[in-house]
Order: sequence, then C-alpha cells, then structure tokens
Amino acid sequence: MKLEKMTDFFTARAEEYDEHMLCEVPGCRAGYIEMAKRLPEGISRLLDLGCGTGLELEPIFARFPGLCVTGIDLTQEMLRRLADKFSEKNLRLICGDYLKCELGGDYDAAVSFQTMHHFTYEEKAGLYRRIYDAVRPGGIYIECDYMVTDPKEEAFYFAENSRLRAEAGAKMDEYYHYDTPLTVQHQMQLLKEAGFIETEQVFREGNTTMLVCRKAVSAEEKERNFRQDDRTVL
Repeated sequence: MKLEKMTDFFTARAEEYDEHMLCEVPGCRAGYIEMAKRLPEGISRLLDLGCGTGLELEPIFARFPGLCVTGIDLTQEMLRRLADKFSEKNLRLICGDYLKCELGGDYDAAVSFQTMHHFTYEEKAGLYRRIYDAVRPGGIYIECDYMVTDPKEEAFYFAENSRLRAEAGAKMDEYYHYDTPLTVQHQMQLLKEAGFIETEQVFREGNTTMLVCRKAVSAEEKERNFRQDDRTVL
C-alpha cells in the first residue's frame, strides 16, 4: 500500500466522493439524516469540522435553512464543491487544518462526519478540548465516524500506520491518508476528558458510529432556568 498525502488523496477523489460515501460506505447515507435529526431545535450557529463537499449539510439545511455554518477542511477542491452546492447559504469556509487553525466560538453545536479516524489519541484529545471551548454552554458536539469495538483492531491499524510511514520516510508533522480508528470506548473517554457530559452512542451501522455529547450549562444559566421553572410552577 502506498501512502498519499491527505490533501492529494481527497483532491484526486473529489469528483466521485459523494457517490462513494453515499453508496459504498455502510451507514453514511443513514448517518447524514440521523445527524440532522440529533441537532437541537433553535440552533443558529454550527461548526462543521472536515466538512468536505458538505454531504452532512444537505439534511441539516433542510431542517435549519437559515443556519450560519463555519466549515473547515484541508482540501480546497472539496470546499469549492460545497460552496457551489450551497451558494445561497450563510457559509464561512476555511481551507486549513482544524487541529491547528482558529475554530471561533459561541457555536450552538459542532459536528464532524467521517473525518476524525485519521489522527492519534493525543491529537484528538487536544482537538476535543478546543471543540469544547468553541461550543457555548449547553451546546452539543456530534461525531459520526469510523470506530471499532476491539482494542486489538485499534492497535493493529496504528501499528500498520507507523510501519507504512517509516517505510515511506514520512514526516511526523505531515498528514497522510490512512485509517486509524479508535474504539468507541476510547472515543467516549476522550470526549469525557475534554469536559463533555452525557456522551451517548445513538447510531451504528457497520463501523459508522455516531456519538452525541453535551457541554454543561453555566452556573448563571442553571440559576436562570431554575428561576424560570419556579415561576412556571407558581
């Protein structure tokens, strides 16, 4: 197997990407719809990490047509296709590395779809903390991704990735396309360590797995909600 740089891999496959994801990857077609359903009512600002051509945004915009979306992706050609699809929508598209670039803040929700399974445990840990900071108190993060259930399978992919990178003389700070899925348990643990609460697996078809987690509300919001509930009782 020959490793390809991440941007080269997706640029070369941008034209057939949508058909591949919808028709060849088990769980994706249903997962796009499920992700839109899991977003809470009334959201106005969304962060989409690794947005690609925006397949997940089609059902999301169907439900929230006025939504303001910040999308981040490494591949310019994928972003061009996304922009063409949703030329009338409120989009802020960033061609960059979401592990390093500024994410912004005060989002009602953040999502990622089939993009996180290329990174290490440590890289994800740092990113999840930044996603946590970018989401407002009470907001949610939804991740739909390639996850495994057997720790031995997780270990195998990481060992193979290290072997292939060593053979190719790949630099440690460069991204190459190779799947390194974590177990569902490890994913949930990372999100918990980042500060998210109520992490729940809500969907799985094949290895396509969806987790929903929430950021706790602030003390001020808790007090405000308590007072509102109290007035309702009275």
